[in-house]
Amino acid sequence: MKIIKTEGLPIKCWCNEPEEGALEQAFNIARLPFAHKHIALMPDTHQGFGMPIGGVLAAIDTIVPNAVGVDIGCGMMACRTSLTDISRDEIKQIMGLIRKVVPLGFNHRKTPVDIEDAPKDAPIVQQEHKSARHQAGTLGGGNHFIEIQRGDDGKIWYMIHTGSRNIGKKVCGHYNALAKELNAKWKTDVPRAWDLAYLPMDTKEGQQYVTEMEYCQRFSKINRDYIAKAIDEAFGEIMQGFVVEDSYNIHHNYARHEHHFGKDVWVHRKGATSARVGETGIIPGSQGTKSYIVTGLGNPESFESCSHGAGRVMGRKQAQRSLSLEDEIRRLDDAGVVHGMRNKNDLDEAASAYKDIDIVMEEQKDLVKIKVELTPLGVIKA
Repeated sequence: MKIIKTEGLPIKCWCNEPEEGALEQAFNIARLPFAHKHIALMPDTHQGFGMPIGGVLAAIDTIVPNAVGVDIGCGMMACRTSLTDISRDEIKQIMGLIRKVVPLGFNHRKTPVDIEDAPKDAPIVQQEHKSARHQAGTLGGGNHFIEIQRGDDGKIWYMIHTGSRNIGKKVCGHYNALAKELNAKWKTDVPRAWDLAYLPMDTKEGQQYVTEMEYCQRFSKINRDYIAKAIDEAFGEIMQGFVVEDSYNIHHNYARHEHHFGKDVWVHRKGATSARVGETGIIPGSQGTKSYIVTGLGNPESFESCSHGAGRVMGRKQAQRSLSLEDEIRRLDDAGVVHGMRNKNDLDEAASAYKDIDIVMEEQKDLVKIKVELTPLGVIKA
């Protein structure tokens, strides 16, 4: 970890080579009047909207919608199975069954499923509730994935990365726009260009955002649970004696009320994972690289946080323009990974578009301890 001094609060950075855009955003966050103690940047940090991905902000009595992001409650689910071996042919069969029952990309379920009722004081969630019932159990696109893995504990695992789908995006969009409008009305000192409009927690709007954000988190977990159920059925159809022995289901885009450095604060983790002492976390690599089940070390300097993945080194369009499709396919094939990379558009999620996960894990040795190392066997992306 290195400390970067600015005219605002210090920035404590676990990323050895943070990109310029991410640092500029971190400098803005460090100047927020309600920011507490310091800003923390995880080793996977890169530029986002308003706040860098991999950033951690502790705010006093304040919520910043853009410091949570559009995919509220996005996170990981990892399941350890009873299997100790699986063949390439079996992986292909299982992945084929999963693709038939888990909608990918913009696809929704044709028939709705049961989800929690919308709270009375959550207008956006109420508005989107009917549509959300068709989105629970769907993967989405971008960097979301389903992966079958071999653990160094001798077990076969599977992992799911997805979030709150459109309902989280609508909640973020509504409250970020509302915060901008109110901040302009209040003539706050936070420049509009920073994209860090905020809502005080003693306002109706701030309370409503938290209610809606927390609902989106619960929806995200339900979404991953429905996908896991479909994966379990696919495994069970192909693999005799299959059961799930243990599972973890966590968020990495959210804000939570916590106590740090003598203050009760709202810790915003945007692409960051909670890493309290003894807490189990999930840190995925990029497509075709290793992922990790970790145990938190409770480092107070990171607000008890760690990275949420490898982190991008190039944008999606840049990856599609500059990377070699043949090289990226060969890389996956050589690693023995069953995959769906077929054309230039798929390069936005190629491993070369991301940081080296080995370096990321090395940079956060004081944040987490590796519990299980997972090697990819098959990956599904939209």
